[in-house]
Amino acid sequence: MHWTQPRNLGKFTLKSPIGCGDDSGEIVMTTATLGQPGRFEIGRVFSNTFAVIGRNIGLCVGLAALFAGLPTLVIRMATQPQIDAILQRDPGAMPDPSAAFRNSYITIIAGLISFVCTLLLQSALVRATIEDLNGKRPSFGDCVQIAIRFLLPTLAIGILVALGAGIGLMLLIVPGIILWLGWSMSVPVLIQERRGVFGSMSRSRALTKGSRWSLFGLFLILIIIAMIIQWGILLVLVLFGGIIAEIGAALVQTVVSMVLSIATAVSYVELRQAKEGASIDELAEIFS
Repeated sequence: MHWTQPRNLGKFTLKSPIGCGDDSGEIVMTTATLGQPGRFEIGRVFSNTFAVIGRNIGLCVGLAALFAGLPTLVIRMATQPQIDAILQRDPGAMPDPSAAFRNSYITIIAGLISFVCTLLLQSALVRATIEDLNGKRPSFGDCVQIAIRFLLPTLAIGILVALGAGIGLMLLIVPGIILWLGWSMSVPVLIQERRGVFGSMSRSRALTKGSRWSLFGLFLILIIIAMIIQWGILLVLVLFGGIIAEIGAALVQTVVSMVLSIATAVSYVELRQAKEGASIDELAEIFS
């Protein structure tokens, strides 16, 4: 057996054997390791998140634009007239009960569409991230296919997590946050390990145990950055408005959703390595 030069991904090292053989013929295999079990490192997650994006910028932006940017633009264009009327205190805007009902109906539909698209994006980018870390080049069609294939179970997980964490937040804030963090890896587990809805949620709690506050720090930093960017766009909306501001809001949503989804996928890989010393080829084996 002989080995090619190692390929570095942040602190991860992927080694690809050319092949090994005997008298019966040649057997070709691929191995990739992340190292020995250790602890969850926020810095490494950040590093590898942006490394994945950098190597697949077109794919990641394309998926995020399809499942986040475009829906955001359509929803904002549909709801903005009502919002503008309310902000300008148009006397004829909302006194009509039918107008209020239509506005609520549109808001609910828009929220459901956004919820579904967010789950589709996360599933697609989990696939893309694992493929990339395995030294392969993920494809747009394959990622979309995986996202659609797992849509129903990801919807079930999304609803259960939203209900559970929401109830926890209403009763006591901290338990709600802990529940959400415990289930935060459910979609990557579902896509990667195919354990079903409840099995994926249980597996996520096991993986995140002992690392939840580190995950909280990671997501808090990302959310704060996203909020700062979104406040900047809100200022643009107030000052300028119009189609340019709507496109800007869609672009921001595209970038924010892309980074959060890939960071979640990379966190799953990091947790597998920290808990089990799992290698990338073991994580990607299910897709072979």
